[in-house]
Amino acid sequence: MHAAMAIGDTSFTKGHISQLQSSSKLYKPSSKPEPTGAKKEKSYTNTITWLRSTKLSYVVPFDDNINFHKTIAGAIVIGVILHVGDHLACDFPRLVRVSEADYQKYLKGVFGANKPSYIDIVKGIEGVTGILMVVLMAIAFTLATKWFRRNLIKLPKPFSRLTGFNAFWYSHHLFVIVYVLLIIHGVKMYLVRKWQYETTWMYLAVPILLYASERTLRLFRSGLYTVRLIKVAIYPGNVLTLQMSKPPQFRYKSGQYMFVQCSAVSPFEWHPFSITSAPGDDFLSVHIRQLGDWTQELKRVFSEACEPPVSGRSGLLRADETTKKSLPKLKIDGPYGAPAQDYKKYDVLLLVGLGIGATPFISILKDLLNNIIKMEELADSVSETSRASDVSVGSTDSPSFNKIAPKRKKTLKTTNAYFYWVTREQGSFDWFKGVMNEVAELDQRGVIEMHNYLTSVYEEGDARSALITMVQALNHAKNGVDIVSGTRVRTHFARPNWKKVFSKMCSKHYSGRIGVFYCGAPVLAKELNKLCFEFNEKGPTKFEFHKEHF
Repeated sequence: MHAAMAIGDTSFTKGHISQLQSSSKLYKPSSKPEPTGAKKEKSYTNTITWLRSTKLSYVVPFDDNINFHKTIAGAIVIGVILHVGDHLACDFPRLVRVSEADYQKYLKGVFGANKPSYIDIVKGIEGVTGILMVVLMAIAFTLATKWFRRNLIKLPKPFSRLTGFNAFWYSHHLFVIVYVLLIIHGVKMYLVRKWQYETTWMYLAVPILLYASERTLRLFRSGLYTVRLIKVAIYPGNVLTLQMSKPPQFRYKSGQYMFVQCSAVSPFEWHPFSITSAPGDDFLSVHIRQLGDWTQELKRVFSEACEPPVSGRSGLLRADETTKKSLPKLKIDGPYGAPAQDYKKYDVLLLVGLGIGATPFISILKDLLNNIIKMEELADSVSETSRASDVSVGSTDSPSFNKIAPKRKKTLKTTNAYFYWVTREQGSFDWFKGVMNEVAELDQRGVIEMHNYLTSVYEEGDARSALITMVQALNHAKNGVDIVSGTRVRTHFARPNWKKVFSKMCSKHYSGRIGVFYCGAPVLAKELNKLCFEFNEKGPTKFEFHKEHF
């Protein structure tokens, strides 16, 4: 998860985003206090999320599990080539060429009275299981490459079914057969007939048990997390927004993701998407961009249940609980830990999202906004109580004032958050129009600073770009609305100058510790990571880089 992952449709999330509210309605955070002594619902945490919360996370890079998985896959390929090559080119020929005397002395009890030929050895249980494992692993490995997984290779029918995320996902589950064959392969090992030396099953027992337990827990959790779809919307850029009820026991942090299953598309597939609602909201929401065959089918299924809005705005389909057509059922599992959830460790945040990569950070912005509103309400409450105490008692020594006064010390830990959203499509701004307007209107302290960049217009410095910028500035000054995004946040053209961004932050937050969180294409991740290293070497301001797998 992420993105939206992840791979293909699982781009972490992975491709995946939050509730869109109308720009005309202010977002009201749901922050109902729990009654004293209220029984808290039990939360069912998965293994990877639990491990992230332990001290092991300082040593083991749990957030890099996908790269670790790829590294292990590469090691397996090398190991298989060496193992099979050694058998075919060395061991089997030596067995065939062994002298008759040595065969009768050492190998007769293993292979029988007659010395086997090369083909006889290959046709044995050990050989057949080995060949089958190689074939199955070759299929899974090939279909997992980005050329097949992301439909970069166009094959004629019926071979076109071998490309896309579905082919990748189902072929990866061939590992179940591979494990069974591996156990048989180990039990029937050449020249070994004593059970205490047939140890393959021992090495496999623990990982198989862990995996089976996690899958069983997912099935158990998905049965507990009953969700009801509240709202569905399809926005420009092929983005599907799903807003659903939040189960009482589903507790999460901003920046985390969850798995979603839609039985109308496939009863077996679970896909990760960033949660873009804030923890204080009384609903869950994700935004899913059409990136592969599963998301394409998901959009088609929900499109059939959606209706054009009454206003007649083109390109926007909606559905809610009042829609005549029934909405497909969803199951969820999670939440799962992700790098973005660690944002509370930092006083200053730099959040960078490319396209759908903005999704993990929308929940963070909404959570920060919720906290800002709470702090404003608390400040007003303290002010009113202190005035009432002064009037009634004429002194600040009253008990009621002393109870409230300590609350003044409660401040928002995050002093500044800078959000840079870079996208090629103007329609993308519709996804989070409500959130951007809310931040612009309600963040009176200036905690959150938002920057939208549209890269599909003209390069910076182009005369046409300058003209658009001029018209944009006049309209924003007159109406307070950006003509490109339709929000109160100004849109810039071309790409950000990241070196200037880092330099500005160094000047503004001298000697500070800044958390840099990124979700998007790997190319920019390398650039941002390099800049973090460069500026860390130059001065006392320290940047710590975190990236989501996109």
